[in-house]
Amino acid sequence: MMKCGVFDSGIGGLSVASELLKAGLFEEIIYFGDTARVPYGNKNESTIIRYSLEVLEFLKNFDIDFLVVACNSASSVAIEDLRKEAGFPVVGVIEAGVKALNAQKESKILLTGTKRTILSGKYQYMLKNAGFNNIIPIATPLFVPLVEEGILEGKIVDEVFELYFGAIDKNDIDYVILGCTHYPFLEKSFQKHFPNAKLIHSGQAIVELLKNEYCLKEKYDTKIKLFASDNPEELRSKAKGWLKL
Repeated sequence: MMKCGVFDSGIGGLSVASELLKAGLFEEIIYFGDTARVPYGNKNESTIIRYSLEVLEFLKNFDIDFLVVACNSASSVAIEDLRKEAGFPVVGVIEAGVKALNAQKESKILLTGTKRTILSGKYQYMLKNAGFNNIIPIATPLFVPLVEEGILEGKIVDEVFELYFGAIDKNDIDYVILGCTHYPFLEKSFQKHFPNAKLIHSGQAIVELLKNEYCLKEKYDTKIKLFASDNPEELRSKAKGWLKL
């Protein structure tokens, strides 16, 4: 049985799980949300690595064949440590997101993410190596609790967008990298505030990477099992709506 482990600091990784379910690349997905310790984005590097390795040990109990690190903060600092300990392929959303950016090199790119993701410089480094230099990185940590609370549109969300992006010309942005797997749930709000921009979605990028680099085919009616380190009932409740289970 082809199994894929997916982990995130909370419920945001369900945006990646959703795309994997639709793609049918695996027979089963084992999803773990570290909801007791969300968000990872305000933790230091060594703490995120420790948390990530603990989650890996939990997922190993399910004999997974792949691990998708659906947390950008963990992808920014823990991916190499996870690969050393896993014994199977480990793919992260940062690598996938950069590879999915099929854009002209002079395109103006808005990079959003948690404090840890932006401060790590991992996205910026990989984007510049790919030839992109017109990058605006902005840490947007308040988006995570908004999504965790199910607040995806409306006045509060608009005010947070203005807080973070009020100083930039929103019509001049060509691409917005949703550098946290919580952010695709705010897709309508991002498109509202950046009407001319294409959104780079981690889940879709992961699916393309798995197809292109691991030659995985769409052939399964994928099932999913959901686990959380705290309040798993809330995770399953949100998953029923977001994943249409």
